[in-house]
Amino acid sequence: MITVEDALSHLFALAKPLGTERIGLAQAAGRVLAEDAIAKRDQPPFAASAMDGYAVKGPVNGGEVYTVIGEAAAGSAFSGKVCPNQAIRIFTGAPVPEGADTVVIQEDITRDDNQIKVTGNHHGDNIRPAGGDFKSGQTIKAPRRLTASNVALLAAMNIPQVTVTRKPEVAVISTGNELVMPGDTPGPDQIIASNTFGLKALLDAHGASTRILPIARDTESSLRQVFALAEGADLVVTIGGASVGDHDLVGKVAADLGMEQSFYKIAMRPGKPLMAGRMGQSMMVGLPGNPVSAMVCGHVFLLPVIDAMLGLPAQRRPLHTAKLATKVDANGPREHYMRARVENGLLTAFERQDSALLTVLAQANALLKRPINDGEQDVGATVEYLPLT
Repeated sequence: MITVEDALSHLFALAKPLGTERIGLAQAAGRVLAEDAIAKRDQPPFAASAMDGYAVKGPVNGGEVYTVIGEAAAGSAFSGKVCPNQAIRIFTGAPVPEGADTVVIQEDITRDDNQIKVTGNHHGDNIRPAGGDFKSGQTIKAPRRLTASNVALLAAMNIPQVTVTRKPEVAVISTGNELVMPGDTPGPDQIIASNTFGLKALLDAHGASTRILPIARDTESSLRQVFALAEGADLVVTIGGASVGDHDLVGKVAADLGMEQSFYKIAMRPGKPLMAGRMGQSMMVGLPGNPVSAMVCGHVFLLPVIDAMLGLPAQRRPLHTAKLATKVDANGPREHYMRARVENGLLTAFERQDSALLTVLAQANALLKRPINDGEQDVGATVEYLPLT
């Protein structure tokens, strides 16, 4: 068996960077920027009022009187020049007219017809300088996963299209005679294929494009047929059939189809029977069949692989820290990822950690990471955890 860190290193070596494509800004949220985006304009493109009020030439003193000679609104500038003792009624976002260098907020003004008087204590110029947010030529650096805020900034930079990394195409194959799809009627000795849908949701939310293939039955011919349907995928994920039982045929069939195995078995709970390699142009990862084992491996291994394919740094997902709310027993010879809940900085590990219990996983918002041979940890101990997001 190899460690989790070694397994990740092998997986990153297998994950090939993908190509790029140009997409419209409306489709860019969540995608990974592959080329720097360069601003095409200054923002704001002119000195703009930050408040509703009156634009004047300073300095401004209490009791001072000005004559209002015009108005400026967003999208409708005042075309003349402001001289001393003159004022322009101005609204937030409007260009500051020539000659003015101060905006007095309307709350500090009394007005009688076209005369205004400063009544309050004026502070600051209330003007946003031209280029104060960003200037033409400023860049948003790649690679980065584009957030809603990034998209808003790109739009302000007058960038209608961006170059992003192509979404990884993932094919997910569940294996086993015991499985039926949700909505089907299971026989007395069958269960529903839940892992497939959980992994698709996890991977798609992280930037992949995942397709669910038909369930492969426990025969070599069925496995071969379903593997053929995965042609063209960047990543093929199998669920179940990767152990050493008489019906665990994934490793054998994959090898017959040309898979070059990178590793098999890791010192981890849950998820020991993990397998990975390359099959033609595709990367392949064989996950254990227990529902929680497959989902935990998805968080620990598959999400970093998707990141690497998208051109993001090839590294494990960042761990957070919290204080234990209850004590945990000593750990054994495998790195253990325990389902847990973090609230107000305190972490509580669930008592039931069976790898078949999806209800416990659904209640968890964290995986408590227990190092190999870690001793008993008491209440208040600082521990590391992986957020389940």
